[in-house]
Amino acid sequence: MKLQKIYILGIESSCDDTSAAVLCNGKVLSNVVASQKIHEQYGGVVPELASRAHQQNIVPVIDQAIKQAKINKTELSAIAFTQGPGLMGSLLVGTSFAKSLALALEIPLINVHHMQAHILAHFIEEEDFEQPEFPFLAMTISGGHTQIVKVNDHFDMQIIGETIDDAVGEAFDKSAKILGLPYPGGPLIDKYAQLGNPKAFSFPKPKVSELNFSFSGLKTAVLYFIQKKVKEDPNFIKDHLNDICASLQYTIINILIDKLKKASKQTGIKRIAIGGGVSANSGIRKALKEEEHTYGWKTYIPKFEYTTDNAAMIGIVGHLKFMKNQFTDMNVVAKARVKF
Repeated sequence: MKLQKIYILGIESSCDDTSAAVLCNGKVLSNVVASQKIHEQYGGVVPELASRAHQQNIVPVIDQAIKQAKINKTELSAIAFTQGPGLMGSLLVGTSFAKSLALALEIPLINVHHMQAHILAHFIEEEDFEQPEFPFLAMTISGGHTQIVKVNDHFDMQIIGETIDDAVGEAFDKSAKILGLPYPGGPLIDKYAQLGNPKAFSFPKPKVSELNFSFSGLKTAVLYFIQKKVKEDPNFIKDHLNDICASLQYTIINILIDKLKKASKQTGIKRIAIGGGVSANSGIRKALKEEEHTYGWKTYIPKFEYTTDNAAMIGIVGHLKFMKNQFTDMNVVAKARVKF
């Protein structure tokens, strides 16, 4: 019996990356991402500029994704799109286009939760990549979110820990800004950290109850530390950049790993998966692999292209929902904040 080919077009537009992907039976045929460079000069994402750039990018990005997949748009089985959470203006562009295209092609429409997609990216069909068995713990770390999620099934997830203020990605980027590094600063901190001594300087680890996180105090501590040191020596940042980055990254990684240890102990679950843009950080990946041996964990780390915002992760959720006939209707609206 010939296997039916299910083609899902995924559309992601929650922040400043316009992305489209085509998946066939859970396997990625194309995954096109158009990044917006305009935000670099402002040191962060400007929502109005982001939504305008999405309007310019969405048609060519989707066209390229379909062409790279070597299919015709009439072969698409369904369209999956990011409903939220994210920047409202950006989400509206993706949502409106997805609804219009689904209506024109007369195919089903599938709404996707952005953070669930980061977790379910682990189920993209890839050679040499093992998919996690249920239940597992997922740590979603990005510019806007820091969560520990107990994943019982594809669509049965429970947040058991989250940040009470800033996200870990914001801590990286704001600290980078304090150091005079361009936006986005997180990848640069990771780059310099690999050349420095992680124990050169000591930064405080916040005491937060249960499995929750806090990063606002760490950002403030970095600011006061740099101000004090620069006052004593104007060349301090330049002369010690690698060590500062290494020490900061070491502190953040310890905060994350400590909470994961606690979550694993409380739940008895030793399967650990990470997702979100910050999961591209080399230090976090290395630390997670090291803890495998210490705590008997089985860790799951996605490919780099599936860590930052991308449409392949939206497409795999679309595929999984398609298999369960979980569709939405044309009354669906974008939501800047949407419950897990």
